[in-house]
Amino acid sequence: MTQAKTLGALKQNGYRPLTIKEELRKNLISSLKKGTNPFTGIVGYEHTVIPDIQRALLSKHNILLLGLRGQAKTKIARLMVGLLDEYIPVVAGSEINDDPLKPLSRYAKDLIAEQGDDTPIEWVHRDRRYVEKLATPDVTVADLIGDVDPIKAANLRLPYGDERVLHFGLVPRSHRSIFVINELPDLQPRIQVALFNILQEGDIQIRGFKVRLPLDLQFVFTANPEDYTNRGSIITPLKDRIESQILTHYPGSIEVAKQITSQEADIDTETRNNIYVPELLLNLLERVSFAARDSELIDERSGVSARMSITALENLYSTAERRMLINGENKTTARIIDFWGVIPAITGKVELVYEGEQEGPYQVALNLLSTAIKEEFLTHFPHPNKEERKQEGDAYYAIREFFGNGHELNLPNDATDPAFSSALNEIPGLRALIKPFAEEDKQAYMELIIHGLAEFNVVNKELVGTTLSFHDFLSNMLDDLDEDED
Repeated sequence: MTQAKTLGALKQNGYRPLTIKEELRKNLISSLKKGTNPFTGIVGYEHTVIPDIQRALLSKHNILLLGLRGQAKTKIARLMVGLLDEYIPVVAGSEINDDPLKPLSRYAKDLIAEQGDDTPIEWVHRDRRYVEKLATPDVTVADLIGDVDPIKAANLRLPYGDERVLHFGLVPRSHRSIFVINELPDLQPRIQVALFNILQEGDIQIRGFKVRLPLDLQFVFTANPEDYTNRGSIITPLKDRIESQILTHYPGSIEVAKQITSQEADIDTETRNNIYVPELLLNLLERVSFAARDSELIDERSGVSARMSITALENLYSTAERRMLINGENKTTARIIDFWGVIPAITGKVELVYEGEQEGPYQVALNLLSTAIKEEFLTHFPHPNKEERKQEGDAYYAIREFFGNGHELNLPNDATDPAFSSALNEIPGLRALIKPFAEEDKQAYMELIIHGLAEFNVVNKELVGTTLSFHDFLSNMLDDLDEDED
């Protein structure tokens, strides 16, 4: 439609107003018919959350997205803007996006009465029709709905009974927009009550004024189930007025989780080009998050955000990058030992139960990494403690013998690539185990074997300064006894 400049031109163009819910429904129908996806970048919800949202919008419902932290609730709400018309007409100068054919405010009504078809029209882009408010305990009814403005009354020399002294809050200023309230349970119950009329009848009253504003809004609320018992709750009458409650969830598979992490991690192109991260390490990183969600040491009600994997991947790249810069290398490959640099991204992202607090966040993070290594190891190699302890049947016989004869493997955190590769290649039997894997990944699988055998107590692993040392515990103990006798 041509962007008319006056009310008369708008009428001549055949403009017909739609409510925002009708607008969203119309554009969603068009999107579904074309097979396009308005929720680009949302991964893992293709058969669960996204269809629920589409059904809610087709039904012209207000929506509550209910789920643990880091489940893309706010991102989904922001993407709904793409289902709005690109531009809509409003009465020029209106505080509340007055529709020229359905004005609500006193200002718009007076302007149209005065200028008629010459009333000036402005066009508002859809990006300006999204309003987001984080619910906090200090939010007031005046913030959301509005109040009498004594300064305006004084400047205009109007009595407080005049409608023109009203100051509109966020909700009326969001007329014909998507209005999002994040963390809804944090709103005090008396503030939640103020939303009743807006949701049910679509209107508001301000400070007892006999003014009815039939606002046109698409509400999207987000909430964390933990909030229902800890910080607050959504009062029952309000929940009853929100037509669709949609449950979000964490990724159901390692592959989906990897896709989300890679998409969201803030890693520049040059860093990605200079540092190769084997698929094995990406699997390990996601297994840490999955292990955290299943851990008895971590509060399952709080959840483990997808942000943990995202920041962990960023730290993994940074750890490898720091090592590369220190060693004066132009390129490098990330290692399992680099996960020591990932620990800070884990400790701050989990809520521990009492037993976890006793262990301490650092030890809990190490336990999660240990679990991840075991799981990844067993997807590629046989269980070391279930092998026959003889040369013909034990896949790890040569490795056991190497460490049993008193040899050690020392892997400094910041070892150069040649030194690191050379140290692994000295271990007999490793090369035979990694034959099926691609050449560029073989070093990572060699390292996985050593770490896996340590987790299953075939060899001993300990951190000495900044060096990870692998050795046979019994052999070292006997060596120490010999030294004592000497």
